[in-house]
Amino acid sequence: QVQLVESGGGSVQAGGSLRLSCAASGRTFSRFAMGWFRQAPGKEREFVAAISWSGDSTRYADSVKGRFTISRDNAKNTVYLQMSSLKPEDTAVYYCAGRNMPLGSTTLSAYNYWGQGTQVTVSS
Repeated sequence: QVQLVESGGGSVQAGGSLRLSCAASGRTFSRFAMGWFRQAPGKEREFVAAISWSGDSTRYADSVKGRFTISRDNAKNTVYLQMSSLKPEDTAVYYCAGRNMPLGSTTLSAYNYWGQGTQVTVSS
């Protein structure tokens, strides 16, 4: 089993920045590709970003490309999501997810492990 715990959410004004962290415990973190997803009220959970288990391959949703950066530190068993130039439409609960494969995926069902989520609120 892998346990995932997100942190770093909060409230910020439009144009601001936040960095989310997801700490993993349990099995070998370096053998898990990781992803970030988000879910706004009344909407389905959607893909945000993903990173390979080595960290050398990343993917982003078009809506966040150029503003968000996913990274990982395998020595600290942690994946990060640096969010900049935040917009009100980025408001959502953000979830990290893990899968025991080399590459990340944009698909929710591809991930086996999920954190509990952290709220991000961007005001205009």
